[in-house]
Amino acid sequence: MPVKSLVRTLQAATFFLAASYGVMFTMLDDYRDEYGISESFLGLIVAMGFFSSFIGQLSLAPLADRGHAKRLLVVGFTAQIAGLLLMAYGTTAVLLSSGRLLMGIGAGMAMPALRRIVIVADPENLGTNMGRLLSVDVAGFATGPVLAVLTVDRFGIAAPYLILVVAIIAVSLALANLPIPETAVDDQPSERLALDLLRNRGVLAAVLIGVALFLMIGTFDSLWAVMMEDLEAPSWMANTGVALFVLPMIVLGPYGGRLAQRVGPYKTGAIGMLVGALCMTLYGFLPEPGLMMGVFFLHIVNDGFTVTSAGVAVGIAAPAERQAGAQGLLGGMQTLTGGIAASLAGWSYDSFGRGTTFLTTAVIMLVLISLGYSLAGDHRTSRPVETASLASTH
Repeated sequence: MPVKSLVRTLQAATFFLAASYGVMFTMLDDYRDEYGISESFLGLIVAMGFFSSFIGQLSLAPLADRGHAKRLLVVGFTAQIAGLLLMAYGTTAVLLSSGRLLMGIGAGMAMPALRRIVIVADPENLGTNMGRLLSVDVAGFATGPVLAVLTVDRFGIAAPYLILVVAIIAVSLALANLPIPETAVDDQPSERLALDLLRNRGVLAAVLIGVALFLMIGTFDSLWAVMMEDLEAPSWMANTGVALFVLPMIVLGPYGGRLAQRVGPYKTGAIGMLVGALCMTLYGFLPEPGLMMGVFFLHIVNDGFTVTSAGVAVGIAAPAERQAGAQGLLGGMQTLTGGIAASLAGWSYDSFGRGTTFLTTAVIMLVLISLGYSLAGDHRTSRPVETASLASTH
């Protein structure tokens, strides 16, 4: 029961952290209208969250493998709360950017530590648990904007942030009474960063597959609405595409995690990304919005079953005592890739057109998938192993 309670509490923490990250995206016009912050500064505020999370995941997450997982959760949640309060009451670009910076660093510290705890506490259900973390992560991110829509007009800009502050405090109090597995003293790694894990072929292979996924997501999310508008699609197609994109991940995530654990995450991830690359190619050349929607529904169901694969693969390939660093490495590289892809996709679309942009994305995905699957080698047949012996409970 303590393990189940711990995993469920960490799932709740994941939900609220993700909601905190997504809540501001429908509020950008409120910041502009209320405080006179320009669009360029608003873009900087959004980007600050991406890049600070990347830095946090690569540089701070490995501390969770050195006996500080619970401490990283506490500090990460505290930074998240401070960032939320700055976002609630800040009225200048500097204060809002500072809030976003703290939120990105807090999430970058807490999320890999959280995933490490889940993997080590219940290794036999690694796939299912990682799938559920994905589901609640995506659900939380989608809930954030909804929370803002429901509260900002009635109660003011601070309202959704304060609700999330209370929720994160409640989760923190619940975690305080649960045993947290830490890496045993004799097994704590000495490495301060996680980049050396890329010498592990299984980890490198998983990162390449995970990067291919976020290359696809960054390109798709930034171009779907523009592309459908250019094709003179009905407004519901353009407006609901990105929202519908996440629904199968919420519903199918746990099943996809179990599939990756049973069949093998490298095989599942490679097949999923091959289908994704095919869909991206079709987006570039199909002439009718209706045909695009047909491909879109195939695409989102495929992703629902396969996007967990990279996280499961890292959980299997990385040493038990390096799980936080490995998950932070994967998450950091994915976050960076998604940000870069979203930034470049619009430029490519304007400069070279729809076909070239989507085809180029698909080709790069295929290269990453081929390299990843080839590098995986013997790891392709690996399954989760018992890791709890390397942990002590505090």
